[in-house]
Amino acid sequence: MFESELAILGEGVAFGPGRIDTLGAEVVARAGAPARVLLVADAGVAAAGLTTAAETSLADAGVTVRIFTDVRSDPLAAQIDAAAQAARDLNADLIVGLGGGSAVDVAKMAAGVASGSAPAESYALQCDPFGENVLPIIAVPTTAGTGAEMTQSMVFTAGSGAKLWSDAGNLRPVLALLDPELTVSLPAHLTAATGIDALVHAMESATSHRTKPQTHAPALAAIRLIRRYLPVAVREPTNVEARSAMIIAAALAGRAIDSGGTTIAHALGHALGAVGHVHHGRSVGLSLRVALPGNAEAAPGPHAEVARAFGMEGSSDTDLASALPAAYDAFLREVGLRIDVADSGLTPEDAERLAGEAMKPENAPMRKATLRPIEQPEMLGLARVLLAAT
Repeated sequence: MFESELAILGEGVAFGPGRIDTLGAEVVARAGAPARVLLVADAGVAAAGLTTAAETSLADAGVTVRIFTDVRSDPLAAQIDAAAQAARDLNADLIVGLGGGSAVDVAKMAAGVASGSAPAESYALQCDPFGENVLPIIAVPTTAGTGAEMTQSMVFTAGSGAKLWSDAGNLRPVLALLDPELTVSLPAHLTAATGIDALVHAMESATSHRTKPQTHAPALAAIRLIRRYLPVAVREPTNVEARSAMIIAAALAGRAIDSGGTTIAHALGHALGAVGHVHHGRSVGLSLRVALPGNAEAAPGPHAEVARAFGMEGSSDTDLASALPAAYDAFLREVGLRIDVADSGLTPEDAERLAGEAMKPENAPMRKATLRPIEQPEMLGLARVLLAAT
């Protein structure tokens, strides 16, 4: 099952229920024996016992392990610096990131920071900023959303509170170890939010100025899987087939954004995360909800492709594209994603602050990748719709 989708992912991926038990062997294959590994995981993952199997597998392979768990959602630059110092202190040969996108991003960024002496923030908004002595990374996702296990980019939070990014080809993990059993304990609301994150990655990468021929196969395959299996994973959390489909879909979407990038939903979504501390998957999902009507009108062809992958039928690209926003909205509600943001403390009066955050320079690449101009008036209008949504 899922052979065609795994073929699209290609090399550098190990998939299967129980695959975490092979982590030690995978480390030794890449770092030799005896090896020293920094295992980065957030505290919630550790508390849920998900680090135990990883530690056991590493220990059985004779690997020395140090665990670093000071990782929060939208991780801080200071946490990356601390993880990098832990890797230096251990004289680590490799870093394993176990968890959601935040843990994997900390592992990736720390692998680069540890190779030099500059702090994490000095690498913000740069492409390929790291030297050649970057530590190899194995990524083991415990959510099916960010696709960070497949990408060369990282997102983190500066001391000022701004959400920043860095991008470097040598920080793409050498292996993405995909074990769907690690995701079965994820509660329904996080299953939905992370799954929508993957869906947004796939939809944006397929409809971006940066889209390349190699973007389409993983993006459209991810959309097909998510449309079919995310509702099942939300309803039946222990359904391993659905969890398998979703962890593969997230990786496919990660592969897609590595070539096609993200657009307006991530610019506005990052701002919503910074201003209202809304979960990343939900924030980009809600942001695409308000941006999609204008996006689809401006570029019906690419959005019709997305609609077909989403299971919609029709002969006219224009008709399919115009129907996509309503279908997407219905899907968000089907999987139980909360549409209003009252729980964030934000109100429509915060629209100018939200739009201002989205227009900051660090979000410019995502705005410019959108297949229509996004200037301040447009961003303000989107912010107002988002904050007034019910």
